[in-house]
Amino acid sequence: MTSVVHKPGSDGAPPSRAPARGKGRVLVVDDEVSIREMLAEVLDLEGYEVRVAADGQSALDELANLHFDLVLTDLKMPKLGGIELLEQLELVSPSTIAVIMTGFGTVETAIGAMKRGAHDYILKPFKLEEVLTVVERAVAQKRMQAENLQLKQALSLHKVSEAISTSLSLDQVLGTMVDTCLVELRAAQVSTWLDDGEGRLFERERREAEPLAAPVPELAAEVVATRLDDGGPLLVHDAEVQPFFLDSPGAGVGSFLAVPLRVQNRKLGFVAVAAGMDRDSLQEGDRKLVTIIAARAAAAIENARLYDDLQATFHQTIQGLASAIDKMDRYTAGHSERVAEYAVYLGRRLGLDAREIEIIRQSALMHDIGKIGCVLNLNKPGKLTDGEYEAFKKHPGFGRDILTPIKFLHPLIPGVHLHHERFDGRGYPLGLDKQRIPLMARIISVADTYDAMTSNRSYRRALPHEVAVAEIERCSGSQFDPDIAQSFLEGLDDYREAAEGDGQAVPE
Repeated sequence: MTSVVHKPGSDGAPPSRAPARGKGRVLVVDDEVSIREMLAEVLDLEGYEVRVAADGQSALDELANLHFDLVLTDLKMPKLGGIELLEQLELVSPSTIAVIMTGFGTVETAIGAMKRGAHDYILKPFKLEEVLTVVERAVAQKRMQAENLQLKQALSLHKVSEAISTSLSLDQVLGTMVDTCLVELRAAQVSTWLDDGEGRLFERERREAEPLAAPVPELAAEVVATRLDDGGPLLVHDAEVQPFFLDSPGAGVGSFLAVPLRVQNRKLGFVAVAAGMDRDSLQEGDRKLVTIIAARAAAAIENARLYDDLQATFHQTIQGLASAIDKMDRYTAGHSERVAEYAVYLGRRLGLDAREIEIIRQSALMHDIGKIGCVLNLNKPGKLTDGEYEAFKKHPGFGRDILTPIKFLHPLIPGVHLHHERFDGRGYPLGLDKQRIPLMARIISVADTYDAMTSNRSYRRALPHEVAVAEIERCSGSQFDPDIAQSFLEGLDDYREAAEGDGQAVPE
């Protein structure tokens, strides 16, 4: 059976998982009533919040309901002794410091207890001043450890804030925030919920600790959102957790924290943190940490969404311009799209990263934009005259001139301007050779030529696939970069087979 010594002014409220006030919370465990009550009273007068237990098993019951800064326990007790309590303490409350009291055995016995995790020991009979000194020293050390942890969290917070604030990727912003909360708060589960723009919430990101001691039930997101609308961040413990989970409410969740994601009073969603029963409860410091991270993340989420909108506009602009090019000539309809697809295939074959491939794709879509400036009939039967051909050769320069005033299209210019250069230096408009020709232009050159040969033109029918392949082989090293031409041809059969499997038309 356990009893409690209330500090003056206690209102008899039920135990809380919140941190103790004053100097700290101490659990005195001893099977002798006089000793535990005497220690409790002295420690209470010194400003500690104190609870007492008659044996190790009763102490574990207390530890299941409250977090203690320090356990002051006798070594030899019925039911569950001090050594066994030490072993259990490591499991149920690893951050709690233990001090052993013993009147049995030798100093070696007490030192053995310290090897099992005790912070210090007191030999019976003891002086109260000695007990107070040991307790104060132990609690001070715990406080220092907590401050060191806070410093570590502050450093981590700075790094996380920097990572979040400099990212324009929504996935990266949310992933960084969730991973940080999961690690720093030792949570069982962290999830983010975002507004879909029509007032509905959806779970955008969820990650769980591994291994998970107990499954976390589904969150009642609308209930959480309503509670957050009524006030600030939400932090609840034990039975108060239940209304915020569905099915088996709150099973295995000891603490729950939810922090809104807001930008200028506009709701974006919230981040939710569930801590299991197997760890200390989430505290006010945790709430502050997540609140700071959430504030940075909310601004980054807004920026990422704006960036995504800009990217969508960017892609639509490119797609619209590509369509405008193809509509100029019914024979080349779809040419820009196909060249872009071949260029992407070739970029992957060459091991380029996703960002480089995307720029090449966009440049390939734009490669003939300069034809808009060519005042000549591109649909005339037969070949162009020398004069018409000279006028046609100006379209790469026109393409560069069209894109130059549009700053966000500048990365595409090398492919648009130089895709008619030749590896032997006999191309146009600049007569560049070999590696002086940008890689994207060398890639687009091969893709453009293959599609031009295998497509119908006003002056001839499409050439067979085998003929086009033979021509690229023949011109490898003269018109085309030989390494790029070889890479294009080596994987072409597999590419065509995959395209046919997806229902796409391929050259015969």
